[in-house]
This record gives sequence, structure tokens and C-alpha cells, in this order.
Amino acid sequence: MPMPPMAGLTKILLFPLLLLLFSAAAASSPSSDADAVSRFQEYLRIDTAQPAPDYAAAVAFLRDQAAAAGLEARTLEPAAGKPLLLLRWPGRRPSLPAILLNSHTDVVPSEPKKWKHGPFSAALDEASGRIYARGSQDMKCVGMQYLEAIRRLRNAGFVPERNIYITFVPDEEIGGHEGVEPFVASREFKELNVGLVLDEGLASPGEEYRVFYAERSPWWLTIKAKGAPGHAAKLYDGSAMENLMKSVEAIRRFRTAQFDLVKSGEKAEGDVVSVNFAYLKAGTPTPTGFVMNLQPSEAEVGIDIRIPPSVHTEALERRLVEEWAPASRNLTFEFKQKGSVLDNFGKPAMTTADSSNPWWPVFEEAVKRAGGKLSKPEIFPASTDARYFRELGIPAFGFSPMANTPILLHDHNEFLSKDEYLKGIGIYESIIKALSTHKVDTIDSESRAEL
Repeated sequence: MPMPPMAGLTKILLFPLLLLLFSAAAASSPSSDADAVSRFQEYLRIDTAQPAPDYAAAVAFLRDQAAAAGLEARTLEPAAGKPLLLLRWPGRRPSLPAILLNSHTDVVPSEPKKWKHGPFSAALDEASGRIYARGSQDMKCVGMQYLEAIRRLRNAGFVPERNIYITFVPDEEIGGHEGVEPFVASREFKELNVGLVLDEGLASPGEEYRVFYAERSPWWLTIKAKGAPGHAAKLYDGSAMENLMKSVEAIRRFRTAQFDLVKSGEKAEGDVVSVNFAYLKAGTPTPTGFVMNLQPSEAEVGIDIRIPPSVHTEALERRLVEEWAPASRNLTFEFKQKGSVLDNFGKPAMTTADSSNPWWPVFEEAVKRAGGKLSKPEIFPASTDARYFRELGIPAFGFSPMANTPILLHDHNEFLSKDEYLKGIGIYESIIKALSTHKVDTIDSESRAEL
């Protein structure tokens, strides 16, 4: 019996609709969630700890994941033995400014004996749902959330308007000097036409997700003191240790004043200048310790200073010369690293996080649409690779969707619960979909500098 024309048309229309609904349901089904967690664990088990990260294994794994997600892949090498994986999801209108989702593959070292589970075991505690591993928060979680979100979107038939790039970069944990820093100066990067970068953030102990629009620049320096040596029983002025300890005390007072602003709630951690002592070196060593009855002629301290882009660095340098390391006390100082708080346009290296930045409302609404809520935008208290993009005037936000999670990056027993990890995939699915269809057609270099 011939099928009535309308019935046939109904079947034709219903079939793709049912297929789309089935794909959407499959994207967040229990089995696919389990697979996503399993892939996350597999990535975590690759030992990419500095100073000898297994980048080859990480890139091989990630290329397999990219192929499964239908992404184009190529491997660049900003420095020998330091592979940078560049993935692309082509958009309908590749001339539009692209979105770059950045993450780093290396992690910091760990002390296995001080962990509940091996730092590269990716052990899942069934009772708590916690996945223990180095990199579970910093930041292998985010890299895999990018890929899983894209996998879901592609399964649902979504096609972005603009190109989406995903980068897995080396050496962030040691400054990015053979990773993102040379990459952003390369021809390959310039050809991407990047309009917005998303990079790492921090976990949040509360319900709200944290987002970062700038970060503190690192100043690493040593202060060296000299003085006349002498018998340890003798009291005299101007010894190397006395000269250095006067500086240490002056720095400690400054540190206390800055920390008090954070403790009182007057300022957030990223808004103050942090100063911490990295090491103290002095004395004459022996096979069993140090010579105890000799005052040394030299002493040295290493200092880690982090400066927000709102600070006038000239005043801080003057304090360093006049108070912390005055030549009048036989003190000298040397910068080991001196990051700039300004971008290449001479402006504070910050990304505007309000409606004047056309990307911000889209990002904020996408998080909300996925059931999340953002806290007040912050300055990241440490340093990430995002600074290299901001220096070029490219807007960049630091965002790791981890709520209800203690901050454990670089700590023992770093973990992320599987539920928070899976929620983060949904958050990034919403973000990528929204940003990739955003209607801003062009953003010239001058406008970028304003953002």
C-alpha cells in the first residue's frame, strides 16, 4: 500500500531529529561519562614532570584523541625536544578571529612518599570520587575538557562559525621560554588570527567558578652581602650576615604589610605584591655541616616577587635600591627574571572583564547557561602562559572550571573529583559553542590593545 505523502514527509523530518536527540543523549550518558573519565586518567598517567617530561608520550596520546574527535593536528617544535601540539577545528568562516584554547602538558615534580596514591597512578577513590594525580588540577584536566567538549559538540552535529584552535604546549612550569614564548613570535601563530585565548585558572573551594583577567609578573632576584670575616665569638659591625639580615628584616616588614591587606579582606591575593624567600646561603661547609666558629665573608638570599599590573614598578625598584639592597651596606642585587607588567603597547597587561569587551558577556552568559556562576574577576596570583598572549594585546582569560575543590596545584595529594571534572566538560561545551558563534566580525590590533 503506498505511503501517504504527508506520512513519508513526517518520517523524513523525524529521522534526523531523532538522530540528533540520540546523539545529544549519548554525549552525556553514563557510559560516555565513564569513557571520558578513563581518558582523563590515561592522560594523567603519562609522566610529564619537570625536569624530564615525557613529551613524546603525551603528544602521541593527544594526537590519538584529536583524531578520534575529528580534529586536524600538527606538531611544532619551538625548541629541540619540546613539541607543541596544534589542533584545529575548522569554522564555516575562517576569516573571523579565531578562538585559542591553550593548556600545558608539563607538570611540577612530586614527592611520591608523601602521597596517598602514586602521583601518576590517577587512582580513583570510589568512596569520594576523587582522582589523585599530579596535573589533575594543573592543568591536564582543562586540556582534556577542551577535547571532550569538542567531541560532544561534534557528535551533536555542531559546526563552529570561526576556527577553534587547541594548543598543548611544553615547559609552562619552567617559564614557557621554550614553549609559548617563541610560539607567539612565530609565523605559524600569526597566521592563526587569534581573537581570544582561554588558559588555566584555579580551583574554587566555593560554589562559584573563578576567572582571571591578568596575572602578577615574576621578579626573581638574588641579594648578596659582603663583609669582613672573623671569629664567631667576636662582636663587630658590618659582617656579611648582619648586612644581609637587615635586608631580610626590611623585606619581611614589607611582606607583612602586603599580607595584612589580604588577611583583612581589603585586597585579593592577586592585587598585592607578594614577596617570599626562596633560599638563604651562607657559611663555610664541611663534610658534616658547616664551620661554626667562623663568620662568613659572603651571604646571599633568593627572593620571589610577584607584581600585579596595577603597581608602579619604579617605586618598587627604588625601594629595592634604597632599602632592601643599599650599596652602603655592601649589598648588591641581580635579577634572574624580571617580567614586565606592561604589554607591547605600553599598557598594563590586562584583559577587560566587563561589557566593553565584546567577548566577556558571551563568556559569562555561556557559563551561566551551563549551570555555573562566576565570582568577581581576579588577577591570577602567579604566572601562566596567558601573559605571552596579553603582551601582544590579545584578550586572554584564565579559567579552570573546578568548584567545591581545594586549591592543590603543586601540593601533595593533588586531586579533582570526577563529578567536577565532568561538570567542567559541560561548562566548556557551552563556552566553546557560544564563543565560536559570537557575531564580532573583526577586531583590529588597536582595538585588541584596548581589551
